[in-house]
Amino acid sequence: MQGFVSLPDDPVLRAVSPGEAVRYARDLPEGGLAWVHLVEPTAEDLLPVAQALSLPPLAVEDALHAHQRAKRERYGDDMVFYVLRTLRYTEATSAIDTGELMIFSNPWWVVTVQHGPSDAPDTARAALERKPELLEHGAYGLLYALADAVVDTYGHIVGLVGEDIEELELRVFTPERVDLTKEIYSLKREVLEFRGAIRPLVPVAHEFMSPAPQRYPEALVPYFRDVADHVLRVASAVAGCDELTDSMLDAHSTQAGMWQNEDMRKISAWAAIIAAPTMIAGIYGMNFAHMPELHWAYGYPAALGLMASISGLLYRAFRRNGWL
Repeated sequence: MQGFVSLPDDPVLRAVSPGEAVRYARDLPEGGLAWVHLVEPTAEDLLPVAQALSLPPLAVEDALHAHQRAKRERYGDDMVFYVLRTLRYTEATSAIDTGELMIFSNPWWVVTVQHGPSDAPDTARAALERKPELLEHGAYGLLYALADAVVDTYGHIVGLVGEDIEELELRVFTPERVDLTKEIYSLKREVLEFRGAIRPLVPVAHEFMSPAPQRYPEALVPYFRDVADHVLRVASAVAGCDELTDSMLDAHSTQAGMWQNEDMRKISAWAAIIAAPTMIAGIYGMNFAHMPELHWAYGYPAALGLMASISGLLYRAFRRNGWL
């Protein structure tokens, strides 16, 4: 648990004890900011903060149990509860680890609850240190910094996923016979998880692009619109990745079918080549007393020559037609 405060006459985010941040939150003057950040909290950690700041019970329950979809809920005139899905990309396995960042916000304080891996809170702190003027808008400045940090991660990860798709796409269309079905399904699962994180934010992004004047400071409207624009662009890119993985899977399935047809043609061609000498050998193996050329001195080599000639002609015909 961490605590931070920023006073109206000194817009710098300073680290304090969580209890001190809660006390500041209850009696903070206009233009100030108090921030309480909790990581994987238990009920004993979160409930005292919830009681001190009158957090909505249903939202507190969501924050404790996690595994929520991205959403935005308003309680009363000032309280807003956000759930943002956080993502982290592992290059070694091309896997996307997901977490959640819950944000309780009103104009004077912010309570964040983090589940799973995320660099967003640290990134937001660094951004506020570079742009302390954002703190002049109190909790709204911090809310923007947190949302921007989460969405910037989306933009970075969608680029890495796009590179994975391009690399796998090249392997799909190589002449080598390699079964990539498992890898395509694995990448498809990661893309779907990514899409599940970003899709619920699209309606919130549309609201950010035209926020009500009484809800957000006018000076921050362009900032929130920028975040919304990034959300919409990433959502479009993820949808494109989803379609590409579907196309890759269809192409790979078609390619596997072509490989099977090619194998069947080869098997059928060799079966036809073998069938000709087998037929001739079967005829002369019937042991009838009177058969043509049965007592001819050159009958045996003639039969072998006939078998070889027919087999050679069939091989040449199949080879010309691409069956062998």
